[in-house]
Amino acid sequence: MSNARDRSQAGFSLIELLISTGILLIITSVVTSGLLQMTRSQRTISNRTDMHSGVRSATELLQQEVGQAGRITVPAPITLSAAVIEDDTTAILSSVAGLFVNELLSIEGADPAIFNNQPETVQITAIDTSTRQITVKHVSSRGVVTDRFQSKHSAGVAVTAAGGFGTGVVPPAPPTGTFTNGSTGSVLKLYGDINGDGNMVYVEYVCDTTNGALYRNMVAWNAASKPALTPANILLSNILANPAQTVGGPNLPCFQYQMDLFGNYVLDVAITLTVQTQQIDPVTRQFQRETKALLNVSPRNTIGAWQSAGVNQNRVQPMPDTIKNNLLP
Repeated sequence: MSNARDRSQAGFSLIELLISTGILLIITSVVTSGLLQMTRSQRTISNRTDMHSGVRSATELLQQEVGQAGRITVPAPITLSAAVIEDDTTAILSSVAGLFVNELLSIEGADPAIFNNQPETVQITAIDTSTRQITVKHVSSRGVVTDRFQSKHSAGVAVTAAGGFGTGVVPPAPPTGTFTNGSTGSVLKLYGDINGDGNMVYVEYVCDTTNGALYRNMVAWNAASKPALTPANILLSNILANPAQTVGGPNLPCFQYQMDLFGNYVLDVAITLTVQTQQIDPVTRQFQRETKALLNVSPRNTIGAWQSAGVNQNRVQPMPDTIKNNLLP
């Protein structure tokens, strides 16, 4: 009886211990391998998620700002400070902030029911900031210009910026278009009330595949010059050259433009961006890449100006000289 009891308490034999240890090692290896595989998969997913998030945020901002381009506004409401009558050539306003020479203004009439008291559109030819006085000429809906007011306007009536900028998305430069210092396949130029806050700005998007970055550079519309690009302007990093349009053909540009028949208005912007992940994929040991394309981004304010050009020419705002001379080059 004693020997049987001793044998039952003797534990595992050496062979049993080796077998059980081997089984435990196999189970541990399977579990560890699974955990490592899950970790690698998670890193792959995280890599792609970060890449998708970055390019999606950039394209959403581009889409929103292309839509806003061409919107004209003034920082605060403006009214007539003194009445004007027919044949006057000047008017005093409550403010001239945000106005520019050649801008088209709509001025409410003294009495819209009376022929010579109706609203009219005038174009600024000079601005005296010290007295808040503007010199104007009348512009009809057909673009006929008369060098004086054609209607009476009471003091206190509203003065608003009419229409929108036909070149809010700056038309492309040669060889794509004919606009001097215009947009290109790698530089998209916009201006107007882009942020929707009542302040007009000039914005450039620069797709630099050499340095692997998409830059956004914004400056006030009446600035004397635009700042140089810095790392602070990077909207999206890890930009690559787009794939070729056809086999053996040129690479797709970042920005493409659909013009009207005469090449004066941008009616559609196609945006194509190719990006790669920040980190090498742990499974394939390569960077993951993706091409994001927005093929139909419509600049609604520019389209509105284009539609007005045929019937209401006094609703198509000219480009401010500060943008044309200081910021486009």
